Amino acid sequence: MNVLVVLTHPIKDSFNRDILRAVEDGLADAGHTVKVADLYEEGFQPAMIPEDFAVFEDLPPPADVLAEQARVEWSDAMVFIFPIWWWSMPAMLKGWMDRVMCYGWAWVDPRDPDSGHLKHRKLLVLATAGDTAKAFAKRGYDTALDTQLNVGIWNFCGFKDVTTRIFHGVRQEPQEELRAAYLKEARELAINQFSE
Repeated sequence: MNVLVVLTHPIKDSFNRDILRAVEDGLADAGHTVKVADLYEEGFQPAMIPEDFAVFEDLPPPADVLAEQARVEWSDAMVFIFPIWWWSMPAMLKGWMDRVMCYGWAWVDPRDPDSGHLKHRKLLVLATAGDTAKAFAKRGYDTALDTQLNVGIWNFCGFKDVTTRIFHGVRQEPQEELRAAYLKEARELAINQFSE
């Protein structure tokens, strides 16, 4: 299976990059072919530009968007790895979503759940959070994230087989044992999520 991993973190020695390595190892062990879209490393331009709106006139999007869409087209499955900042995804990833998962390509009719172009792809979402799961639930952040990601993005794009795992408390002390457990889980998810 061809798996596209979209990584969004600007720091080279971040825990998110450790998760990427664990996922790559798991996918390789499971026999998958992997491509990584490292949005910060590649310098993706996330801000919408006037040319992005051409899709509403049935015209092609800009060349950089077409290149990203080609990577998605190549894939049978996708993995998103990102930190949760301000109870959402980073602006870089939100911009990638805005530009790449555009009307006429990723989604056509939000009233028709089968119009999403990406419906045959499996999806694994691995996000990190500094706060605990209990704190997320107390303030409703878990529900807000579920609505934003699952209803507001994945469903529109047609993803039907989605696994989301938030690794909570990654800034809490002590970190070593918790992070090691999370990396083991990320590797296992990568091995098992895309089995036929």
